[in-house]
Amino acid sequence: MHTLALRGHTLEVVRRPSAHPRPEAPALVFLHEGLGSIAMWRDFPQRVADATGCEAIVYSRHGYGRSSPLTAPRTPDYMHVEALQILPAVLDALQLRAPILVGHSDGGSIALIHAGGTPAPVRGVVVMAPHLYVEDVALEGIRRTVDAYRTTDLRARLARFHADVDGVFAGWSDIWLHPDFRDWNIEAFVSAIPCPVMAIQGEDDEYATMDQIDRIARLAPDVDLVKLADCRHSPHKDQADAVVEAIAGFVARLLDDPH
Repeated sequence: MHTLALRGHTLEVVRRPSAHPRPEAPALVFLHEGLGSIAMWRDFPQRVADATGCEAIVYSRHGYGRSSPLTAPRTPDYMHVEALQILPAVLDALQLRAPILVGHSDGGSIALIHAGGTPAPVRGVVVMAPHLYVEDVALEGIRRTVDAYRTTDLRARLARFHADVDGVFAGWSDIWLHPDFRDWNIEAFVSAIPCPVMAIQGEDDEYATMDQIDRIARLAPDVDLVKLADCRHSPHKDQADAVVEAIAGFVARLLDDPH
């Protein structure tokens, strides 16, 4: 674990080499969910690294984990800022070129915006339970989570993973439930993605319908869809073996393609 100084903030970063490294393989860059952090990925990045031969690089975004806490409320364009300004700076600072982005939920949306909205080369994108637009089911799920944060041990459980748990939770829930966020949409970025995409979603996702990844398949030119039964909003936790296997196959296709 080390820290990266960036734009007046520090980000916690960890690099995990593969147990079976593949020569010239690109790095896998993991982008966490709206309540996530390095620690909340648990052993999933290492498992994917070992299965693919790629190094896994994981960081907690500003406001999350042990990275610098937020000092102001998020704005409706926070994922665009992260994808188009912060992530390119992180990749430059870590000297990463043409990585494979692996994003979950908010992190998946950030990966899609980056791949379709910047000139920086991306070898491929894997997204799990991404959001392209705001659905009623997402807002209903967030309202239930807000209630759980107030009335159950959810706050205490999240506090194990974040230095500023209240800032993390408010930064996520407040902006998603803000009226100005209702029209948020990233479909224009998805249609501009030039690289292959794998989109994974659980059939029991409590924050989204399957239309989210079906739209990716309609908009982007090269998309593999993985739809998982008995799986909610976190495929890498609910169906970890299936997700690792799917990503390993996708990465093998990318690395074996001479183009």
